[in-house]
Amino acid sequence: MNLRASFITATCMPTKIFSAAMIGLDAALVEVEADIADGLPKFIVVGLPDTAVQESRERVRAALGNSGVAFPRTRVAVNLAPADIKKEGPAYDLPIAVAVIKAMGSLPQNVGIDRIFFGELALDGTLRPVAGVLPIALMAAARGCKEIYLPPGNAEEAALAEGIAVFPVPHLPALIRHLRGETLLATHVAKPWTIPDTVTTNDFGDVRGQGYAKRALEIAAAGGHNILLSGPPGAGKTLLARAMPSILPPMGREEILEVTKIASVAGLLTSTNNGVNIITSRPFRAPHHTASGVALIGGGSWPRPGEVSLAHRGVLFLDEFPEFPRAVLENLRQPLEDGAVTIARANGTLTFPAKFILVAARNPCPCGYASDPQSTCTCPAVKILNYGRRISGPLLDRIDLHIEVPRMQAEELLSPANEERSTVIRGRVIAARQKQIARLAQYGLLSNAEMSHALLRKICPLSGEAEQIIRAAIARLGLSARAVTRTIRLARTIADLDDAEHIRTEHIAEAVQYREQR
Repeated sequence: MNLRASFITATCMPTKIFSAAMIGLDAALVEVEADIADGLPKFIVVGLPDTAVQESRERVRAALGNSGVAFPRTRVAVNLAPADIKKEGPAYDLPIAVAVIKAMGSLPQNVGIDRIFFGELALDGTLRPVAGVLPIALMAAARGCKEIYLPPGNAEEAALAEGIAVFPVPHLPALIRHLRGETLLATHVAKPWTIPDTVTTNDFGDVRGQGYAKRALEIAAAGGHNILLSGPPGAGKTLLARAMPSILPPMGREEILEVTKIASVAGLLTSTNNGVNIITSRPFRAPHHTASGVALIGGGSWPRPGEVSLAHRGVLFLDEFPEFPRAVLENLRQPLEDGAVTIARANGTLTFPAKFILVAARNPCPCGYASDPQSTCTCPAVKILNYGRRISGPLLDRIDLHIEVPRMQAEELLSPANEERSTVIRGRVIAARQKQIARLAQYGLLSNAEMSHALLRKICPLSGEAEQIIRAAIARLGLSARAVTRTIRLARTIADLDDAEHIRTEHIAEAVQYREQR
């Protein structure tokens, strides 16, 4: 054995540090092992890496060289364990670089203990932000890790996790000096963030008339119920739907973290609150009717959240509802029923949360004027019938409120503005939601729409008169078992808005009138 080979064998040994992999919306701990051994110069990465991770070899080699660290001119092997979890994205650049430097004997052997490394390297050794940092920081804090090292652009996001020190790394030389104990990096001091009292969006006060639709949207917001708005073009369906976020109650901390995690994994997180990468307003998603099933539900070779998950704890607005392909709309059945979507692939099954309020809008026919007494519909009867059939019965059965939005009359359109503002309506919605949270807290639920049939029967008993109204509705409207459950949930929300302890007959009667007339 020559002198150089003896030196490598004596000073270089397999080393280990820690990083993380994303599995759906959760993070899993990854051990990054590096070994420098005899042999021809070669740099290999194993452990089920994708193309972006394989390409990290060139980024790491260049970053080390431009940071004053000579890359070993021998065989370098890096293993990302466990090997049965797919590793994807450029975020493994930093942990691979640190593992190699440690294997060279240039860092103390205790470097990898209680520390997480995550970040993409530029060729000059600086770090670029990556997606999915919040779930990783939360996982690291839950596992008792003390420190996390990542790009400066991700520091505010990571600081949302409590109990872990966040170290923004500007470039690789600064990290090396810190790990050697020469020049220490400063821990990141989290900026304060607040939950807004109001939502800067369309206001209900700007919508003339349509009191019936506004009442229905208030009920939907108060209990988390789904709603379908039907009417001719220009009646105000879209304007009403886009004003919905202005009356929704503010999110709690747990909801904020849930929504922010989803946006982080999807790579959609930006500085929105005093420079902090956090989402404090309820999401409002409005995909175009040309969206595919994967875009709406989520998926891909390695599944990513779709629109139903990006709308979690907020509103999913589907305008021109019948124009969506029927096969795409049928994908909504599971998330509307379960509040989650399960995506199965050959390499695993992932579940994404999808507790959203569906607000759908449709015209009664292709030309839009079948229900308008002031305009002539040009559609043949069979065409109108087929247009309605684009939305299946099982899907309509999962929508709690079916509302007709008529054309506005000239008197209403031109009358002086005297409409109730969103802040007033929002106050009633918040009061109703607080009642629901108090009632359902022991069951881990936040709204009436989340109650199961068994729980509904347990905590929302009906009086004899109210039950008679439900029986009559079943006979007259042909309500399914699901529709009956949803109607009682809706009645409970109406009672909460009415500040009533029990569901009364008028609450049931109002809930029944919102069901689709068959």
